[in-house]
Amino acid sequence: MCFVLAFPYLTKSQPAFATRVKDRIIKKTNQRADQKIDKAIDQTLDELEGKNTGSGPAATNGAPASNPAPAQKESTLKEYSHFDFIPGAELIYTEDFSRDAVGELALDWNSNGKGEVVSLESFPGKWLKLFQNVNYLSANNKPFPQNFTLEFDLIPQLKNTGYTFPLFTFGFLSTSDLPTTDNSLLEATYKYQSAEILIRPATNGASYSNVKTNLDKAGFFKGADQKLADFERSYNKIAHIALQVQGSRLRVWINSEKVYDLPKALATNYINNQLFYKVSGSGYKDNEAAFFISNLKVATGIPDTRQKLIEEGKFSTTAILFDVNTATIKPESYGVLKEIAAVLKENGTINITITGHTDSDGNDAANLTLSQKRAAAVKDALANEYGIPANRVATGGKGESEPLADNSTKEGKAQNRRVEFTKQTNQ
Repeated sequence: MCFVLAFPYLTKSQPAFATRVKDRIIKKTNQRADQKIDKAIDQTLDELEGKNTGSGPAATNGAPASNPAPAQKESTLKEYSHFDFIPGAELIYTEDFSRDAVGELALDWNSNGKGEVVSLESFPGKWLKLFQNVNYLSANNKPFPQNFTLEFDLIPQLKNTGYTFPLFTFGFLSTSDLPTTDNSLLEATYKYQSAEILIRPATNGASYSNVKTNLDKAGFFKGADQKLADFERSYNKIAHIALQVQGSRLRVWINSEKVYDLPKALATNYINNQLFYKVSGSGYKDNEAAFFISNLKVATGIPDTRQKLIEEGKFSTTAILFDVNTATIKPESYGVLKEIAAVLKENGTINITITGHTDSDGNDAANLTLSQKRAAAVKDALANEYGIPANRVATGGKGESEPLADNSTKEGKAQNRRVEFTKQTNQ
């Protein structure tokens, strides 16, 4: 205000100085306007060129969060309306890294480089950070049956600065008579029998995937490249990966899209019993390109929803997933909810009770409330997404009071986090 009042005085008493001040004000104003215009133009051009301007998820493993993650947009069930994956009913192996020390490679995993369990600022739970030029073997030591499913969450931390992104590869293999984390398998996942799914991230809709399987160090099958036009929407967010094995048949889903359905892709000479992950090298630094994985789940057995619910009177599933400590249903639960809704529509006189269950982590009273809210969320989803009348569905929760498995193990806890559907007996 003082400057504005003084300016007329300067104009009268010191014309030359006043003119200079006036010119500087105009120049400074134009400069600041140009900077804002340039910034807006740069952002628009980046978007048109497919460049991602976010810095990716920031690890909070004791270090300051220098690269805050962009806010994750809430996913809806409708985004997964074509997702027909249904996981196996019986859990074999799970991994969420909840018991692992931050800053270290996950317990009982093996690698030929480094890996770190981290907490991420914008994403719940713990995650294993996979580094470039490193191969990883999981902690699993149980054989997989001929029919099994695999799911996990993936965060591709990718910031485009002009280089080609590193490749991300995952798969399963047989170790034959070797221990499941034997060092020789780190460099030769194809030693006996394996299947690997490659994801090549890119910009401008150019991402793609490929499948390759091996038997006794030789190639067995190679799939055609499949375009992943929407994969870059998952950069610095959570992508959900799922696959189903039925003998020689392999199906792969990336987010809501079924990418592969290959009837004769897999060799069946050996028993598969291990998971592996690989990240290739690139021109990017570790803080510019990395991959984070969590919530691994291997399961077996095809759930027979109709027989269990209609004939036996009860169907229990661990495949309806929720965000940590919330009643928000994850969109990858769509396939199971769709199956349950179909059974209820085919049997219009049947009424059910939905009961939520939790593991033993946390406060008893809080777990009870959470289980009740989750059952209510499932009822709402059946009503709002599939048109199941609300008066056909009652809800309740048991919290941690009725465990099916040992809460001291990861697999036991995962088995206890379930939703049960019971046919009401007064029908």
